[in-house]
Amino acid sequence: MTFTRKSLATLAILAALVFAAGCANTGKVEQGRAIAFDKQKGVVTLILDSAPKSDQPKYDVLPPVAVTLPLNPDETGPAPEAGKLLSFDTKKRTVVFFDPASATIKTVSYQPVDEQNDVSRDDPRVTKTKFPAVDRQKKTVTIYSRRKKLLLTFSVPDEYLALPDDTWKSGDEIRYYYKQPGQALRLMNVSKTDLSKAGK
Repeated sequence: MTFTRKSLATLAILAALVFAAGCANTGKVEQGRAIAFDKQKGVVTLILDSAPKSDQPKYDVLPPVAVTLPLNPDETGPAPEAGKLLSFDTKKRTVVFFDPASATIKTVSYQPVDEQNDVSRDDPRVTKTKFPAVDRQKKTVTIYSRRKKLLLTFSVPDEYLALPDDTWKSGDEIRYYYKQPGQALRLMNVSKTDLSKAGK
């Protein structure tokens, strides 16, 4: 079963209702992409989505938000994987990432090298490769989008190839419920949750 952004938004509303169930004071639900995760401290840093009700997420809210994982481990999903890549646009040929050095979001134009559509996560081209795959000799970066089922290889100027590999890695999408800012009461790792089972 395939889920669209709208159906995910519906699930977000359902999740919010579940989160609020049994709570005397209704809290809030936010969603963002993980750009850092301190496992020892149990703190995930997110770039929040400024358009959660839209068909397309827009991770552009600054400054980043540090969120402490729920004190109850039963209220926490799979541990977040962090990355700095926020989005990419194959029509505009741009990639958007968070730059820790300047604490800003940067948009960089790229030159396409190869674009493979309708590539499932079980495809050998995906399962046998660790992403992002950065080849500094060929001056290329290869990324894979599970949501778009897209395998993309592109080139960028040398100054960007010198950046850490996680610049081109998409962090997990995290949805969390809270009452006090910065302290999650419940947390879902959307990227690592099989939402298809919710519709069966």
